[in-house]
Amino acid sequence: MTRKSPQLLIILGICSTLMGCSKNEDLPIASAPEITPPTINEWRVHGGTSLEQRYSPLNQINKNTVPRLSPVWHHQFDDARGLEATPLVIDGVLYTTGTWSKVYAFDARTGELKWQYDPKVAGSTAFKACCDVVNRGVAYHEGRIFIGTLDGRLEALNAESGKLEWSTLTVDQSLPYTITGAPRVINEQVIIGNGGAENGVRGYVSAYSASSGELRWRFYTVPTVAEKGFDGAISDSVLTMMRETWQGNFDFLGGGGTVWDAIVHDQALEQIIIGVGNGSPWDHKLRSEGVGDNLFLSSIVALDDKTGEYRWHYQGTPGDTWDFTQTQPIILADLTINGEPRQVLMQVPKNGFFYVIDRKDGSLISAEGIVPQTWTSGVDMTTGRPIETEGARYEDKPFVGSPGGIGAHNWHPMAFSQNTGLVYIPAQIAAFVYKSFSGFKANEGAPNWGVDYLANALPSEEEAVLKQISETLKGVLLAWDPETQKEVWRAEHEGPWNGGILATAGGLVFQGIATGEFHAYDDQTGKRLWTFDTDIGIMAPPISYQLDGVQYIGLMAGYGGGYGVSTPLAVDPHPRPNGRLIVFALDGTDEYSVERKEFGPFVAVIGEWQEDTLAVGREIYERGCSLCHGPSGRSSGVMPDLRRSAVLQNQEAWQSIVYDGAFESSGMIGFSKWYSREEVEAVRGYVAGLANRALAREPVAD
Repeated sequence: MTRKSPQLLIILGICSTLMGCSKNEDLPIASAPEITPPTINEWRVHGGTSLEQRYSPLNQINKNTVPRLSPVWHHQFDDARGLEATPLVIDGVLYTTGTWSKVYAFDARTGELKWQYDPKVAGSTAFKACCDVVNRGVAYHEGRIFIGTLDGRLEALNAESGKLEWSTLTVDQSLPYTITGAPRVINEQVIIGNGGAENGVRGYVSAYSASSGELRWRFYTVPTVAEKGFDGAISDSVLTMMRETWQGNFDFLGGGGTVWDAIVHDQALEQIIIGVGNGSPWDHKLRSEGVGDNLFLSSIVALDDKTGEYRWHYQGTPGDTWDFTQTQPIILADLTINGEPRQVLMQVPKNGFFYVIDRKDGSLISAEGIVPQTWTSGVDMTTGRPIETEGARYEDKPFVGSPGGIGAHNWHPMAFSQNTGLVYIPAQIAAFVYKSFSGFKANEGAPNWGVDYLANALPSEEEAVLKQISETLKGVLLAWDPETQKEVWRAEHEGPWNGGILATAGGLVFQGIATGEFHAYDDQTGKRLWTFDTDIGIMAPPISYQLDGVQYIGLMAGYGGGYGVSTPLAVDPHPRPNGRLIVFALDGTDEYSVERKEFGPFVAVIGEWQEDTLAVGREIYERGCSLCHGPSGRSSGVMPDLRRSAVLQNQEAWQSIVYDGAFESSGMIGFSKWYSREEVEAVRGYVAGLANRALAREPVAD
């Protein structure tokens, strides 16, 4: 590939261009990464090693032996919400997280539950979580397990007993912050970010003492307006630079920029590399008057690994207006490019580009699209900026964006194989209709996307039409050459939102998919060599470890997450069974089975509602309720299908749940803060119409 160096403008000693640049020209350069060596028997950190390549050097399970792979033990969890965790294996114990930030410790050989810890997150917290009550795992350091809870606590548990050793609050709980990502332990500090940009918060990443939980430093990823002065945080050194890229009263909803995933320790260059999320609200016109690049939204930022001091940044989507977060997993590696060894990072954020970036200074080496794109025609290698297409910012009319809000790649981890030199990407193709929301009003604590979700309501309730739409939604496992920026092979799936990846020295690539199958592929050809049907949708990435000469593959199976909860066009819609942790080995003898559930019948609802009332109900439902219960009432099975609920037939019961919050303890809050009883009844009328029409379309049994 041809490398074109970006133009770097240095003003007052700090970088203000989109292309990342270093504040320190004398950063250490290593000929090879000084990484924590992988322990062949263990999976001690989130990405396998600090490079986060998700590559296992184990090869007992290989192309020849993988047909013998089968479960040796499994554990069933206590609910059916989404599971996204990467388990850790340390000293023969497997640590993982379930829903609601619960932590579990198992004997990694037998599956015996050693302990479990419930942080007792209040059910009402679920409303703050845009994307299900999920958690991506724990960190380990010197006998302690660290967990970030959904309600914003960072807690340290004794690894042997599961007892709480310390707990510290990392957020203002009066604001809609959440934590779903896994912490990292770097230089005796626990690094944690947060989520909540969709509801309206200001993003930051923090470092806490691993021994005491005391705050060491905090780096804010977006600014406040100048009138508010400085924060007294380590990010103050670049606060002015950030402010220059924003316009107007931009912090009325916090600004966004949450670091909800993607925290990587670059040991060789002694830096922490973070990915920064979307703006609050999404629409650039509402957030910043349509002016400015809005640093550090949708950016990669490098910080000193001891102090948190800013080093450099690269912004993939300047002035983001599409929810193109850059919080997707980051892989570190050494590559030879044009005959020159380079210390690089690789990332595929939501915007659909595969980026190769120099870790020393943040300069862009290459960028190529991995899926069809309508918002851009490529990246200008002189400036590092995307070349946007006309109308992409939906200023005058709706824009059908590809990728859409769920991205060409989301949080599901990629893997880099030291066997092949390829990156394996859980990619997806799913468009989204972006439309300005002329009636937008900021709602405290509620979703504040700033785009009109009504534009994405289903155009028809007819199955034939919906089938045509669903056929445009695709999932793809891509094998990608990062040096040539070309696709090597692909495996196509029925739909998007499939699991993360594991590559192994056995020549295998493992991935679970949304329909519940767990696959092993030949890492060179993409040929499928083995499949196990879990009967549960899979999002999480597998791991591998070895004990007593036996190699194991561990997998969390449980469907949900942002798209999994809200999609009306799931490839396998049905009431989801409780999630499971499944561990495989050669010639396993575990008796595994799942009782599949099916949806109940649609209910008939008697009642009369005026047309204007139904119109109000439709707007409220499709702009809000659909995010959990599905557009046009079509549930994926994670949340109840309201068209089939007996509650719909009873006005009093409906009001007690939707208005008064009778089910708040399980995550369904009451909406009295935002809607009147009349509006709640209007929603019932709209959903009742959906139910009655669905019932009328059902074939009559002979």
